[in-house]
Amino acid sequence: EGMALPQRILFPPEEICMDWQQRQRPGAGLCNLGSTCYINVILQCLTYTPPLANYLLSRDHSQLCHRQGFCMMCIMEAHVRKVFCSSANVIWPRAVVRDLKFIGEEFEPDMAGDAYEFLRCALEAMQRACLSGSSDVDISSQTTTIIHQIFGGFLKSRVICLRCQAVSDSFNAFLHVLLDIKVPSSLTTALEDFVAPKKLDGKYCLRCSKCEKKVTASKKVTVHRVPKVFTVCLERAADHTGKKISKIVEYPEYLDLRPYMSDTAGEPLLYSLYALVVHSGDTCLDGHFFCYTKASNGQWYKMDDESVDNCGIHVVLRQQAYLLFYAR
Repeated sequence: EGMALPQRILFPPEEICMDWQQRQRPGAGLCNLGSTCYINVILQCLTYTPPLANYLLSRDHSQLCHRQGFCMMCIMEAHVRKVFCSSANVIWPRAVVRDLKFIGEEFEPDMAGDAYEFLRCALEAMQRACLSGSSDVDISSQTTTIIHQIFGGFLKSRVICLRCQAVSDSFNAFLHVLLDIKVPSSLTTALEDFVAPKKLDGKYCLRCSKCEKKVTASKKVTVHRVPKVFTVCLERAADHTGKKISKIVEYPEYLDLRPYMSDTAGEPLLYSLYALVVHSGDTCLDGHFFCYTKASNGQWYKMDDESVDNCGIHVVLRQQAYLLFYAR
């Protein structure tokens, strides 16, 4: 398909279990250690990602880890075990806050941050931890870690020169997708916009290798290979001033990714919503983050720092969502 094959498989995909291997009540709430609600929501959403939680609860990583010092996978493993195995109603995510600068240089323990940025940096830190001890791993093999096997997919970018009709394809791995919601009022219309062809002209002109000059072109991005967990950020920053797009964007409990694929023919690719993050506040620069997660008992819970409260799916689907997590 024009994509380089990995020379090594770092984690066998058949070992990933998408269903909870242990059924239990929801775990503990997380103490806010001063402006850390943006960290707490991502820790909760990752904790309730079944294939990741199954792997971390197995302790497979820590038993083989030889990293000295900071290891995000070891931290997440210890955190998830504490959430589910502790009898306490609230736990303190001290290890994550202590090592915040290793997760992302922009984070400081006593300053507010953005949940999407923290998710991005946390996944990258876990990916780095999975690659440590594997020197000289080719780019394609890097997308076979447990993190990429769960959250990772591939986007295909097809550029067509509108002068000579030459076609150029490129492929990019992704762990999450950022969607523009300035116009769309639903997740499905935002995805339709995402995969719609865009005209590249003026300052966006591209150089065509056949015409050997800058030309007007058409660019279409599609999902080429789906992830096991599809993570979406609905871009609520209206501009760089921190102004927020506060409208409700509808999102379904079940999502079919087939219409947004490079190949739209075939069986539906169905995903089920299992977590979402909400930002409350008038601007993107202040406010508060809380989340909703589906526990292994099949029940939904609102998780707002220390509090964990049972709720129904009708409440979950009426939120001003910022991040959405869907599992295959």
